[in-house]
Amino acid sequence: MKYIEEFQDPDLARRLLDDIHATVTRPWALMEVCGGQTHTIIRHGIDQLLPEQVELIHGPGCPVCVTPLEVIDKALEIASRPDVVFCSFGDMLRVPGTGRDLFQVRSEGGDVRVVYSPLDALRIAQENPKRQVVFFGIGFETTAPPNAMTVHQAKKLGIPNFSMLVSHVRVPPAIEAIMRSPSCRVQGFLAAGHVCSVMGVREYPELAARHRVPIVVTGFEPLDILEGVRRAVRQLERGEHTVDNAYARAVRPEGNPAALAMLEDVFEVTDRAWRGIGVIPDSGWRLSARYRDFDAEHRFSVSGINTREPAECRSGEVLQGLLKPHECEAFGTLCTPRSPLGATMVSSEGACAAYYLYRRLELGTVPAAKTAKTAASAPLEASPVV
Repeated sequence: MKYIEEFQDPDLARRLLDDIHATVTRPWALMEVCGGQTHTIIRHGIDQLLPEQVELIHGPGCPVCVTPLEVIDKALEIASRPDVVFCSFGDMLRVPGTGRDLFQVRSEGGDVRVVYSPLDALRIAQENPKRQVVFFGIGFETTAPPNAMTVHQAKKLGIPNFSMLVSHVRVPPAIEAIMRSPSCRVQGFLAAGHVCSVMGVREYPELAARHRVPIVVTGFEPLDILEGVRRAVRQLERGEHTVDNAYARAVRPEGNPAALAMLEDVFEVTDRAWRGIGVIPDSGWRLSARYRDFDAEHRFSVSGINTREPAECRSGEVLQGLLKPHECEAFGTLCTPRSPLGATMVSSEGACAAYYLYRRLELGTVPAAKTAKTAASAPLEASPVV
């Protein structure tokens, strides 16, 4: 399959690995900020093929995982109302809120529907003018443009019974927060290629210069990951800290102008809470004043719901790269995909889900070496990012 198999070539992978092994002379810690990249790394065992000196740290790169418990509880409250049709992508239905999830709301009689596009939710609103239709709009910069376009269409077509529960987050402020954390030991980043295909790379040079870290825009296939690591390690060995686009087949420096214009029209930047991490300034989007009538949080008066994260779930430490999933005491015992304590275990892009799916049978051999390296390179602090 073009653009898939050619980026999984084992001979090319071996050559990239040989180059990385020949280049590295010191320990380096790189963070990928995308759950899709995390799954590729764990599925193909890339982290185990790299030199011992190169550690890959899994960052807060799963949009489902970083959606705060408080927002999930607001979704549950809205979805439970008899006049509401609550629409969401399927991966949000099993994310646990306080005591239940959207699947349980549906089993209790709530009208919760899985859709494949926010425009599906808009169509449902047009077909059911006497009911309130709410779309759960979460995600990074990648899903924000179609969600913005849907709200724009709702206003243009005059569909008053449609609204959106918005919890969009932005990657660059999260990188800033990670680098400012006193417990940070990240020395380079693999930036998410799909985010940059929308936003471009204009926000990254300042970050790279201020924190003296290389940022390599990276794709999602095995060769993409290896090439991103190779370029980041090469910069680190040379003492460089620039932005490098290793995903040029999809990312242009200026991003997608049409998508950016839609985002600017519909959304405005706001502070946003990240699950298990805390509030990061300017790290999210909310509907701008022109589209406030379509904001489900205001329409259903759920802004007063405040929730505390469960103490037994350590997903916040996983999302900050302070803890590998298998180092959590609940991993695979109290917390499994069938009975998750947090979203990182149930999301298709969650780090805990990746370790459970691809590595749980060998966890008796992997943790020893990696944990030893982690402990030796940098003692961790349990403090949050912000």
